[in-house]
Amino acid sequence: MMGLVNQRERYESGKKIYESAKLKFNGVEGFDVYNPSIPFNWNGKAFIFGRVEKRDEWARSWVRLFENTGKDEWTLVPDSMIYQLEDPFVSQIGESLVLGGTHVRYSQGAIDTFYGYFYKGTDIHNLYYFTTGPDYMKDIRLVEMADGRIGVFSRPRNEDVQKKYGSESIIGFAIIDSLEELTSKVIESASFIPGLFDTDEWGGCNQAYLLDSGLIGVIGHKSYKNFGPDGQEILSYMNISFIFDPNEHQAKDMKIIGTRSSYPPGPAKRPELIDCAFTSGIVLRPDGKVDLYSGIGDCEVGRIVIDYPFKGYGEIVKL
Repeated sequence: MMGLVNQRERYESGKKIYESAKLKFNGVEGFDVYNPSIPFNWNGKAFIFGRVEKRDEWARSWVRLFENTGKDEWTLVPDSMIYQLEDPFVSQIGESLVLGGTHVRYSQGAIDTFYGYFYKGTDIHNLYYFTTGPDYMKDIRLVEMADGRIGVFSRPRNEDVQKKYGSESIIGFAIIDSLEELTSKVIESASFIPGLFDTDEWGGCNQAYLLDSGLIGVIGHKSYKNFGPDGQEILSYMNISFIFDPNEHQAKDMKIIGTRSSYPPGPAKRPELIDCAFTSGIVLRPDGKVDLYSGIGDCEVGRIVIDYPFKGYGEIVKL
């Protein structure tokens, strides 16, 4: 963990942030929108899925679809589907849009378990549920590879993982031939990617991009427990990137690309989340830089402009 703290100090002292802004969401007054998918284009329009939740509630959120109506402004699409999910993400696999998110299951008023739900389709207003991920696993992500197969990133986090690897979570990777092969068993058996997390760290993949080199560019998050001046425990979440070689099953060039202080100041849902930047992903800009989107404080969404994080490893082919 100290290595990550030192890496963060180096990032903070030399970071290049060209623009920093918050997103505005219309049509959901009285609710926060945070931890969204990346913005994406579908049939000529720009959309984003956002997690919608009241500030004083927890694990009682919905995912709603918003359309771009101005710079950093998004408006709820009327009569669009409501998904009982958290932290949405999107991937384009073939001609289909895949939407995923975390579904929380309650039993007798307490959280019983959570798992990933996956929907797909070519009509953004009529996506079909098609599979469920393993119990207690968030941050499962998909990417279409150069040969048409599908890369699957997993993220187990439990006591067994910590005992075996020292870190609170790991990232795994598997390859399937089609979406029909995406099952809980396949995700659970994804092979461990070494070298990403140190002792007591955790994190995951938030968005994966096929590069024209055949490598995969990953935008993710890395986290550790920190303490404020008053001894209050703080959960520090940071935006990261790394390169994954699916042929060698190796990750390299992991670096911090954003922290909470990179974004405009604002509130947090709870005191321990004041240093939380939960990554969404990047969108290419005409000037060669990228917009990096992130949930901030578990109650808002921020955008910063940074240099292209995959420089030297290839250009993004598709979402």
